[in-house]
Amino acid sequence: MPAPQDGPLLDDAAGRLVRPYTVSGGRTRPTAALDLLSLVMATGTAPEETLGPEHALALSLCGGPISVAEIAAHLGLPAAVAKVLLSDLVDCGAITTRAPRGHDTPTDRSLLEAVLDGLRRRL
Repeated sequence: MPAPQDGPLLDDAAGRLVRPYTVSGGRTRPTAALDLLSLVMATGTAPEETLGPEHALALSLCGGPISVAEIAAHLGLPAAVAKVLLSDLVDCGAITTRAPRGHDTPTDRSLLEAVLDGLRRRL
């Protein structure tokens, strides 16, 4: 799979050629309940409606369970835009979502500490 920056939507000199809000059709709120830790996975059902290239790329990332945060990072889009794209895919039955196992709330202190430790190791 090519990296998003290798596609036609980026230019070395100009940067991103399509603004994130354009990718989501100007929408800022997803129709599905998603948070950054929600896991999404493809259902194998192809969307009946024509979706944009970002939708196709997001769907291609959903072969196995993957978090919304990871998809946003791979797409190089803000999480809010990625949530809108993913909710479109949920609405057409192309992906399913579930909360991550073992973490009842996204503010679980042990999870946040593990994320912070991981970030510190990378920086």
